[in-house]
Amino acid sequence: MSKTNALQIVTPEGIAFSQQLAGPVSRFTAWLIDLACILALSVVLRTVFAVFSLLSTDLAQALTLILYFFLSISYGMIMEWYWRGQTIGKRVLRLRVVDASGFRLQPSQVVIRNLLRSVDMIPFFYLIGGLACLLSRRAQRLGDFAASTIVVRIPKVEEPDLDQVLAGKFNSLRSYPHLEARLRQRTSPAEARLALHALIRRDQLDSTARLTLFEELAEYFRALVPFPPEASDGITDEQYLRNVVDVLYRSQNRPREKALAQA
Repeated sequence: MSKTNALQIVTPEGIAFSQQLAGPVSRFTAWLIDLACILALSVVLRTVFAVFSLLSTDLAQALTLILYFFLSISYGMIMEWYWRGQTIGKRVLRLRVVDASGFRLQPSQVVIRNLLRSVDMIPFFYLIGGLACLLSRRAQRLGDFAASTIVVRIPKVEEPDLDQVLAGKFNSLRSYPHLEARLRQRTSPAEARLALHALIRRDQLDSTARLTLFEELAEYFRALVPFPPEASDGITDEQYLRNVVDVLYRSQNRPREKALAQA
């Protein structure tokens, strides 16, 4: 079984995505940060439960063990679901848990991989899990195998050169400022980012996938905020999407533009 350091995902439209896999060292470092967070929280809660030691020392010790076990398991579950595959440690090191096939991470996957964490930690300090990461093709521990998940690195995304992508084209949507405002209001940052990245990567697509992608995106934005027919007569779907992105990212509302660009 050959080792790989990247996850390759190809969509039905022929669009290929590549994500760098996280190695055992970065994952272990992230776990150490999470461990420090768990221990700090345990100390706080142990102080709150110290009143039980007045009743019984054995009871207090038992509650402490149960508390630590609950925190070590629930911490990962809650964080990875709330932050879409990230804990504090993973967030610091720019790592994320994702489905091994590129689909959306499901609650059951989060639960399974965290329940098996105790097995990966046998006999100590993630020895079993670390060996599994080193030997597996996609750096998966046992919990990842059971949940069909992987951990990837999140690259730092540089702000694109909007002038290079959008310059030199007449924007027919600019003639309808009230509809421009409505478009900016109804478009989420994720949708704006998707449209922009489609334009940036257009030369990487084959002709069929490119036509299909821009047709679907243009149809979506046309339905989101209908402009008069004369605003889109005689222009291609790709040009229409370029006009939409121009409205979203280069409006006169500079705070909105900056927020979208950094989202």
